[in-house]
Amino acid sequence: MDRPARDVRTLPKAHLHLHFTGSMRSETLLELADLHGVRLPDSLTSGRPPRLRATDERGWFRFQRLYDIARSCVRSEDDMHRLVREAAEDDRAEGSGWLEIQVDPTSYAPRLGGLTPAVEIVLDAVEAARAATGIGIAVVIAANRTKHQLEARTLARLAAQYTDRGVVGFGLSNDERRGRAPAFEKAFEIARHAGLFADPHGGELDGPRSIRDCVDVLGARRLGHGIRVVEDPELMAVLARRRIVCEVCPASNVALGVYDKAADVPLRTLFEAGVPIALGADDPLLFGSRLAAQYELARDEHDFTDAELAELARQSILGSVAPAEVQRELLDGVERWLAGVGAEFVPTRPPVA
Repeated sequence: MDRPARDVRTLPKAHLHLHFTGSMRSETLLELADLHGVRLPDSLTSGRPPRLRATDERGWFRFQRLYDIARSCVRSEDDMHRLVREAAEDDRAEGSGWLEIQVDPTSYAPRLGGLTPAVEIVLDAVEAARAATGIGIAVVIAANRTKHQLEARTLARLAAQYTDRGVVGFGLSNDERRGRAPAFEKAFEIARHAGLFADPHGGELDGPRSIRDCVDVLGARRLGHGIRVVEDPELMAVLARRRIVCEVCPASNVALGVYDKAADVPLRTLFEAGVPIALGADDPLLFGSRLAAQYELARDEHDFTDAELAELARQSILGSVAPAEVQRELLDGVERWLAGVGAEFVPTRPPVA
């Protein structure tokens, strides 16, 4: 008799691709919109993920508009604390023992007194959520590639000031077709000199050329998405050899129209090529699924065995910047999960970044 599949929510893992605004619970969005008098479109109030397809300019504009509306509901220090705390609570419930959350502080600075206060509020919120939930949390400061490169340099310098408070990386988000990576080389150079790792988005809406730019020019240690590297086997071999982690977000790949259905996401191709993978939820608010669902998708749509799911979890942990003792604790938990020991994963202490 076949053994029942193990619950992926109890599989210890790290979550390396989650955006601050997109981490919001749907019910929290509704409450904050009501509190601040923001009128939401029907697509954000139905309780179901909006229908999106961002492979063309019009589709991406619609996605960005919905994202901006959701962001406009986050207006106070209390709101910021709430989002971080709830993201940590949700991650803990999904088996994550380490979260690296990505935030662009320019989006919140006008309402919070400037860039520096915005970053400090996020870091205060992270510290409080870490203590409350027991999971480790670190921050990746991200620039918007559709804005001027000088803004990215400002953010890199700002991020460099907080390496002792849990800022660990520097990212580059938004539509990669509208802001090529080489324009941001100087910003990433500033970040690297401060000890921050490079984590730009690449290889989702644009193909392998975007990934090459991120790796060769920006010095990417991890790639936000990176899934379309499968279109260039030679480049895929480079990522495998250099152990450059792809933060793969299957549900968002489908929601944004990169692939038509979950079975089309080339997750197994990437896995079997030896490219390190860290499954991520990206923006659960808009895509309708959180971290554990990505592992379930790997199982249900790509026939990943429990042993292979455990390997995905290991790769997420090893791809993180969690301290060595936290990584060991999580990796030990993966082995216990695979051995069927223990019914629930609970971090034993609140790790620090």
